[in-house]
Parts: sequence; structure tokens; C-alpha cells
Amino acid sequence: MDLESCSYVLPLLTCCLFLLYSITCYALAAAAGGGGSCGGSDDHAAPRSYPLVGCLLDFYRNRRRLLAWYTGLLAASPSQTIVVDRLGARRTVVTANPANVEHVLRANFGNYPKGKAFTDVLGDLLGGGIFNADGERWFAQRKLVSHEFSARVMREAVGVALEREARARLLPALDAAAEGGGGVVVVDVQELLRQFAFNVICRVALGGGGGEVALALPLSRLAAAFDAAAAISARRGAAPVAAAWKVKRALGVGSERRLREEVKVIRDAIMEFVRDSSSRRRREQLLAAARGRDDLVSRMAAAGYPDEAICDMVVSFIMAGRDTTSSALTWFFWLMTRHRDVEREVLDEVDACMGDGGDGGGLAGVDLEGSRRARVLHAALCETMRLYPPVAWDSKHAAEDDVLPDGTRVGRGDRVTYFPYGMGRMEAIWGADAGEFRPGRWLAAAAAGGGVSPFKYPVFQGGPRTCLGKDMAFVQMKFVASAVLRRFELRPVAPEGSPEFVPLLTAHMAGGLKVTVRRRQRQNGTCET
Repeated sequence: MDLESCSYVLPLLTCCLFLLYSITCYALAAAAGGGGSCGGSDDHAAPRSYPLVGCLLDFYRNRRRLLAWYTGLLAASPSQTIVVDRLGARRTVVTANPANVEHVLRANFGNYPKGKAFTDVLGDLLGGGIFNADGERWFAQRKLVSHEFSARVMREAVGVALEREARARLLPALDAAAEGGGGVVVVDVQELLRQFAFNVICRVALGGGGGEVALALPLSRLAAAFDAAAAISARRGAAPVAAAWKVKRALGVGSERRLREEVKVIRDAIMEFVRDSSSRRRREQLLAAARGRDDLVSRMAAAGYPDEAICDMVVSFIMAGRDTTSSALTWFFWLMTRHRDVEREVLDEVDACMGDGGDGGGLAGVDLEGSRRARVLHAALCETMRLYPPVAWDSKHAAEDDVLPDGTRVGRGDRVTYFPYGMGRMEAIWGADAGEFRPGRWLAAAAAGGGVSPFKYPVFQGGPRTCLGKDMAFVQMKFVASAVLRRFELRPVAPEGSPEFVPLLTAHMAGGLKVTVRRRQRQNGTCET
């Protein structure tokens, strides 16, 4: 048998073995507890393990409710740490213990890279970009991209992009809905926010500034390709057995074929833009600072990075910025409809900080200085992300054997997952009101002078890999929140109850946030310094 034949036979054999294995697991689960229950579905018990298969049965049965399952198990654990050991996957330590999180993200940072298992899942989409890199390559990229988050860039590039997108698309869409009757036209705020965030991050990364980004295809098509590729990549990471998606990738079928197609759309469009920006003439202009251009692509080209590396960085940059802020804002606006008292406090503060801005000739939303003074809004956004973090969990892989501060053993190659979603619901961390939306806890922490530890609230990670875009994210979120709330009252059309939180690469609200829109009577104030 030649090598080409083997390349097809082996994946097919793997697929057949996995199918047989799945049937066996289902039969075991049915026999263990009647109707597929083996007695381990109780959230207040450790995952039940069996010889050979480990806790795969419990994992498979709870695969559509992993957030609730993990949260219940962690809350019941004395150390807020559990071990998930199942056939077909690496041994995984899941923790909501702040001491463990600090150990992994800061104290023993060098022992916990993302690891090959992580980079394999996202490699087709992100390549070797900063969010899929480790070691020296990660450090060099981080140093270069840190310039994107300076106060000057946020004021000049980000501020311009936010203002333009808000006035060109976001606010007119909401205004049109309000014009339509304030109860007749239904708008999906989540989709509006995703489009807005995508356009803004493209302007910042690709240098569109106040004009349009010159890509070979519409931004809407590029955004759709990112949506599809991110969703399929997320399903890779959640697969009970990694061999399943690897077989499909080898055969080029199903979702893996779609992933390949969408990644090609993304990379072809960005690569064409990069090659144009990296031309010899453009390099000479950049090096001479003839045009003073200072976007990410131009700076990487001037630094001598090859086109492929620039493309990887741009894809990573867009992925990081496109859905995180829109996810947080979607939940923020939903929470404002449930807590009108907090909304009123936010509005009072925004009115005071913006004065005569808004619909007149001023800015659409709070600027950089106003953003820094908006303490109530900041607290409300932090509390939103405590309960609904844009990234529900994140994993590292141990380079060497280790022991966590709570005594949990970690073997070389083990996955260690810290769990912001579950941590936000731990009474051991936040007290008896952990499940309640209470922005005052952040104001109290700030007043006490200590703030909240990033290892207790790792929404932006912590340690050397702390999110560089944290300040930019808050600037963007505060701009949008102030621009929208000051002009419009949003009323959800869905019945009472909490929407479903869906944890893909970046979390979103299942079904979107459907609202009707009414214009709000704005109160003016004086910004206090």
C-alpha cells in the first residue's frame, strides 16, 4: 500500500474506531443509570469515572451544559478545583481558585504556555499570530503590538474610528428603528454591535482611520467568514474526542471543509492588503516617515516582518477585538433593561461628563478623558463581565510537572483551565450575593483603595499575558454605552428570564438581543473633573 493510500485508510480506520467507541459509551451510560444516567450528572458530585474511558460518559452527557456542570462541581469542591480525566483528551485540571490562577498566570508563568494542543485547534485560523504564539515569538509580537494601545493611538485612531462608525451606521440604525414607531420595528442589538466592533477594529488594524478600509471584498463578507471560522474552531476545542475533527480535516469534509474555505476568504483578503502595504515603495515611504502612517500593518512592514507574519498578526488582532467588546455590551444593555435603577445612575454620570455632546455638534459618546471619569459606568461594565465574561474559560498546558497552591498535582502535558464564568459565580470568592448584578461592589473596592485582583477576576487574564487591549476595550464600551443610552431606551421583546449564554471562542447571547427602540429625553449636565 502506497503512502497516499495510507493517508486515507488511517483516518477512516480512526473514524470507525471512534464510532464503535461512541456506541459502546452510550450503551455503558444507559446501563449505568437507566436512560443514559450513570449517577454522575448531579452537579454536587465529582465526575464519575470508569476504567479506560474515565469520566467521558459524564462529560458527553453534560456536553451541552458544560458551564453549569463545571460551575456546580467547582462550587462543591473544597478547593474550587476539579480534575477531568477522560479517554480521547488530555488530563484537565479546571480551577476557580484565585491562588491557582495566579500561580498559572504569574508565579509560574514559564511553565504554562498555551501549548501545542491549543495552537493546533486555532492554528488554521490564527496561524502564528500573537494569540496563538508562545515564547520568544509571542514576546516579540507583544512588544510590537503594544504601541497600538498607547493613549495617543486610542485618542487619534480609535477615537476617530468610533466616532465615524457610530455616526455612519450604529446610531442611524437605532434612530430608524425609533422612527418606525418605537414598538413596531425590532432590532437585534447584538448583531449591530458585532458589525460596529468589526468595522472599528478593521479601521484600527488596517489603517482606515476616518476613511473606508480598502479591501478587495466588502467588510460584511469578511465578517461572515470570521463568524463561520471562529464557530467551527470553537467546536474543535469542545469536541469530546479530538480525533473526530482531525479526521474530517484530513478528509476535507463537513465543517472542516467549510473552515478551510472561510479561512481562505479571510487570508486572501488580508494578504492582498498586506502585500500592497508592504510593497517596496510603501516600505521606503514608511521608513522615511513621508506620510506619517502609523497603523499596525505599516509598522510591521517597516520592521521587516514577512507578509505571512503580518497577516497572522492582523487576523489575531481582529479576532481579539471584534467580538469581545460586542459580547460584553450585549449583556450590559440586557442588564440595563433589567436594572433601570443602575441605568439611571449611568445616565446621570454620562450626562454630567458629556455636557452638550450627543445629538448636537459634539462627540457621539464619551471621549478618552470622559471615559476615565465614568466610574459608575465602569463598575457596571465590570459587573457585567463578572457574570457574563466574553471568554468563559482559557487553558494553558504544563511544560513540566507541577503542584498548584491548593495541592492539585499537574503532570507534564496536562491542560490547566481557569474558568472566569464559574469564578464570577463562586460565593467563596464574591460572597452570598455572587449571583446578583451589583455594580456597587466595584465602587466599594475602588473606594477601599485596593481594587479587585486580576486573579480573582481574570476576564483580562493577568501576569505577563495581561490583555494589552484592556484600556481600549473600556474606551470602546464606554463610548458605545454612552452614545446609545443617552439617545435611546431599549426594551427587550423576549419574555422574562435570562437568555442563553453560549461560550464559543467568544461568548454570545443565543438568538441575539431583540429590542424595540424609543428616543430618550436627554438631561444635560456639567462634566466634573
